[in-house]
Amino acid sequence: MWNSPAEFFAMGGYALYVWCSFGICAAVFLMEPLAVRVRHKAIVRRLQREIMAEQLDQKGGK
Repeated sequence: MWNSPAEFFAMGGYALYVWCSFGICAAVFLMEPLAVRVRHKAIVRRLQREIMAEQLDQKGGK
C-alpha cells in the first residue's frame, strides 16, 4: 500500500523500471495498428500493380 502519490510514483524504488516498461508497452500498443495499416496499404498497392500488369500482358498478347 502507498501512503501518498509520491510513494505510488516512486514504486518502492523501482520507478525507473516500472514506468519505462509501462511507456514502452504503451508505445508498442499505439504503433502496432499504424504499422499494420502501412503494411496493408503497401500490399494493396502491390496487388493493384500486379493486376494492371496482367491486364496489360493480356491486351498485348492478343
